[in-house]
Amino acid sequence: MKKVLRIFAIILIVLAVCITGLLTYVKVGLPNVGAAPEIKIKPTPELVARGEYLANHVNVCMDCHSTRDWTRFSGPVVPGTMGKGGERFGEELGLPGVYYARNITPAGLGEWTDGEIFRAISAGVSREGKPLFPLMPHPYYGKMDSTDIVALVAYLRTIKPIKNQVPESEPSFPMNFIIHTIPQKPTFQKRPDTSDVVAYGAYLVNAGTCEHCHSQKTKEGKLIPGMEFAGGVEFGLPTGVLRSANLTPDNETGLGLWSREAFIQRFKAHDPATGYQAQTVKSAEQQTIMPWTMYSGMSEHDLGAIYSYLKTLKPVKNPTVRFSPAKSEIAHK
Repeated sequence: MKKVLRIFAIILIVLAVCITGLLTYVKVGLPNVGAAPEIKIKPTPELVARGEYLANHVNVCMDCHSTRDWTRFSGPVVPGTMGKGGERFGEELGLPGVYYARNITPAGLGEWTDGEIFRAISAGVSREGKPLFPLMPHPYYGKMDSTDIVALVAYLRTIKPIKNQVPESEPSFPMNFIIHTIPQKPTFQKRPDTSDVVAYGAYLVNAGTCEHCHSQKTKEGKLIPGMEFAGGVEFGLPTGVLRSANLTPDNETGLGLWSREAFIQRFKAHDPATGYQAQTVKSAEQQTIMPWTMYSGMSEHDLGAIYSYLKTLKPVKNPTVRFSPAKSEIAHK
């Protein structure tokens, strides 16, 4: 009996050593996406303009990295906060830990090289080599054209510096280990010609990370097969629960009966450039995290290309209740 116990103890020790070794490797050896490229970007007017368009209307970097006014519909960006970071995304939103959007103005990225910013966007690794939680959807950005990533970097160098010390993000267990396995080397693709509206639309859908919010996932964060772009993803808000829309061309629950013009107008109706002002959202009224005012700045051609691509998807019937007011809010109505 003593011999059996001794063998069992040895096995436990070996297992403990192996597990400790594996966790140490994950913490120390990963992520392994390679060194930041040694590049120096020349910020030509054309490159900066492209980066501004992407950052504000396609990738909508400023959506998370600025302060948004949640007393108004869609939470438009508060003037004077562009890129300052500091927005908190916590466990109350269903996230595994607490995460803060970084300061991406020159005041926050001043010591970063162009290559380090490029790597952070496309591979999800910070200047210090730490993994970035994919709330900043670097797995999608790593599939863009590298010239568009360069344009984003060029634009970020030009925005107004804002001093704002942002707390460190704190992933909870086991995400504090898993997060090290998420960053991957980018697999850049060439941006399709804009005349190929379906291919170009697919490129914009990836860059805009539509799948990120409109596809249901497992608890492990993997896409549920057959539910891609079908909506129904829940987002907890102070006034209730929001569920994302079905973007597949299903006639009953998706975009099947939408015309190209109606799809474009849905975005353009929120364009501040044409006089739109976001309305105040009262308690228990429907709110959304969809940054309509930012996406509204996309060109009609680009919005039309997105529509053309979405119409090629397999229709998925997925009826959802778009918004459910919080019980406490219902009680006070």
